[in-house]
Amino acid sequence: MILWLFPGQPLQRETLLPEDNDLLAIDRLCRERCGYDLINHQAVAGAVLSPHTMLQLYGVALSLYRARRLRREGVQPDLIAEHSLGLYAALAASGSIDEGDALELACRIGGCMAAMGAQQQYALGCAIGIGQAAVEQAAAEAGVFVANYNTSSHFLLAGPAAGIEAALSACRATGAFSVSQFPCEAPLHTPLLAAISDQLTTIVADYRFQEPSIPLVEHVTQTRLTAERIPTFVVDELLQPVYWEWTWRQLRATGFDRCIEVGSGQALTKFNRWIDTEAAV
Repeated sequence: MILWLFPGQPLQRETLLPEDNDLLAIDRLCRERCGYDLINHQAVAGAVLSPHTMLQLYGVALSLYRARRLRREGVQPDLIAEHSLGLYAALAASGSIDEGDALELACRIGGCMAAMGAQQQYALGCAIGIGQAAVEQAAAEAGVFVANYNTSSHFLLAGPAAGIEAALSACRATGAFSVSQFPCEAPLHTPLLAAISDQLTTIVADYRFQEPSIPLVEHVTQTRLTAERIPTFVVDELLQPVYWEWTWRQLRATGFDRCIEVGSGQALTKFNRWIDTEAAV
């Protein structure tokens, strides 16, 4: 059994893209549906895209491209899982929507989050090396939220920038061996996204989702998405944390034979090794 994992937004672009026919086809879709030039990583004339939205589109596009290449090589998934913004490419890979809709959906949701960021300064914070209880306490006292439970000692926080700074300071004082802060346009995977949930619901309502032809496991409850659930999940998951550690443990129990991370970078592969190492101790 082959498992495909779709990672979320990368922190940065890869330096070199292979300009083969599959990449050029994805680039054309990016231009036509989103006004995004994938190869040069810029908006096409007349399009207004924030840097964060373009990075999100880049991540989705790279996942779509790599899914194409794998299938061209005869590698087909038996099971699919997704992390955060990897959902859009995973929906396309499962047959629920087409590639163009996946890109356009990511672009429109990204634009909605960018508008939210124009009203307030938000940030992400990464804390490594302390436990869940300590991270949750630091987040609560600073008025921010844990957005990603990636492993039992790797967490991502989201919220107002000043709160993230305070929470990371508390994490460092508690014993975290690494903390880092990154600007973002919206507090992704937190209840604060409720401020734009009506707008997100309106966007998602413009798309029709088919029953996935390949089982797709989601990162909140580790259950398989159905066509009926997908529209609600696309909005709700933006307001809830990513529980990757739980997701990976559930996937491990399926007994797959081969696991492939389908996207930019190897973040999930790193988390998975960390989780497996902790389980072996």
